[in-house]
Amino acid sequence: MSIPPAASLWSAHRVLLACVLASVALWPFPAPAQVNRCTTADGITLYTDRRCTDVGAVPAPVRRNAAGSGRIHRGGCARNLQDLIYEMTSAIDSGDVNRLASVYHWAGMSGSAGYAVMARLGAVVNRPLVDIVPVMPAGPDGEDGWLYPQTTVQSTPVALRLEQTLANGRTPSRTVFGMHRHFGCYWIRG
Repeated sequence: MSIPPAASLWSAHRVLLACVLASVALWPFPAPAQVNRCTTADGITLYTDRRCTDVGAVPAPVRRNAAGSGRIHRGGCARNLQDLIYEMTSAIDSGDVNRLASVYHWAGMSGSAGYAVMARLGAVVNRPLVDIVPVMPAGPDGEDGWLYPQTTVQSTPVALRLEQTLANGRTPSRTVFGMHRHFGCYWIRG
């Protein structure tokens, strides 16, 4: 018995289609990059797409949400000083360097400067927070803005001072970030 020509053509198309689908399924697609959080021997947190051992570090332990809020950051910007301080406090309490980076003014920064800033922010979120204190502008004679005689003019802080402790919980640590207003939002910098 012979196969009709139309049936053999249909079989050939099915075999070809099966081969094409099999080759697409086996095609190597690049894997998405995974970012690893590593700690170097001198305690610096490093973020890399390579294995920690490849860069002379060890995997950093995963930090739990210290604030216990379980809140997921949704983005946006700090429209007032209270929002900025809240975001900074939440980021530090939860150990979330990316959340702290979300309130940093990155405009015009080079890649190498960005890596240095991320390392600094990583160190900040790894220290317990005691307080965030607004730094007021100096008076007309270069004096602290809090000295008498007081004026009725209220000024906006020019910086925020983070009062923290080192890992031992006793040694004080102080970090000062300048403040910048851009597109109606408050940002930290420096």
